Amino acid sequence: MNATNGATDHIRVFLVDDHPAILVSIQDQIEETLDIEVCGTAKSSTNSFPEIEQQQPDVVVVDISLEDGHGLDLVQNVQAQYPDIQMIVFSMYDEKVYAERAIRMGASGYLMKNEPLDELISGIRAVNEGEVYLSDEMASRILNKVARGGSTEAGFLIDELTDRELAVFQMLGEGHSIAEIQERLNIARKTVEAYRRRAKEKLGFDSVTELLQYAVQWATAPGEGDKSVNVSENAGSEDA
Repeated sequence: MNATNGATDHIRVFLVDDHPAILVSIQDQIEETLDIEVCGTAKSSTNSFPEIEQQQPDVVVVDISLEDGHGLDLVQNVQAQYPDIQMIVFSMYDEKVYAERAIRMGASGYLMKNEPLDELISGIRAVNEGEVYLSDEMASRILNKVARGGSTEAGFLIDELTDRELAVFQMLGEGHSIAEIQERLNIARKTVEAYRRRAKEKLGFDSVTELLQYAVQWATAPGEGDKSVNVSENAGSEDA
C-alpha cells in the first residue's frame, strides 16, 4: 500500500473504463469494502495517465477497449513510468487471447467482465500484495502450457527452480557476488555457478546478463520488500 495515502491505509484504486455503467458498478462494490477506495476514474487513456500520475494509486483497473486506444498500451506506459503501481485488466475480451499478453505488458492480473465483481475485489487485494491474479481456468491453462514445454513469460517458471536454485537466483537479484553467495550458503563456488546455470536454462535465458537483469527485477518487485540492488561484476563475469 502507498504509505503516502494518509492514515486510512486503504488500497487506492483508479478505474479506467469507457462504460459508465461498469464504473458505477465497480465503485458501488468497492464502497461496500472497508479496505479499498476509488481515488479516480477515467474513460480514456489520454485522460487517465495524468490523473494516475497525480493520484499515484496502488492499483489501476483498466479495460482493453478505451475511447482513444488500447488498454494494454496504457498498462505498458504506466508500468514503464511507475512500476510500483499494480495493474489489473478487466475486460470482456477472451482471457485466452489477452491474459498472457497483458501479463507480459506488465499487468499483475486479468479478469473477464463475466466474473462476479467479488472476484475483482479479490484480485485488487491480491495484486496489491504483489501476487499475480488470474482466473482458475487461465492459471491452469498457463501451467499446462509450461508443462508441455510451450514458451511463456519467465515469471511463470520460477516455481520450476529447486530451493537452492531459487536461493541463488534471489541472492543474485539482491546484488550478491558469487563469492558472497558461496559464503552465505556454505557451498563451493562451482556449485553456485551450477545453480546459476540451471536457473538460466530453466528460465529460458541465453546469457547470465539476461538472467541477472531479470533476477534484479524479480527480487525488487512490489511485495518483495525493499531490497538494495548493487549487482556485482563478479556475479555476471562468467557465462556459465
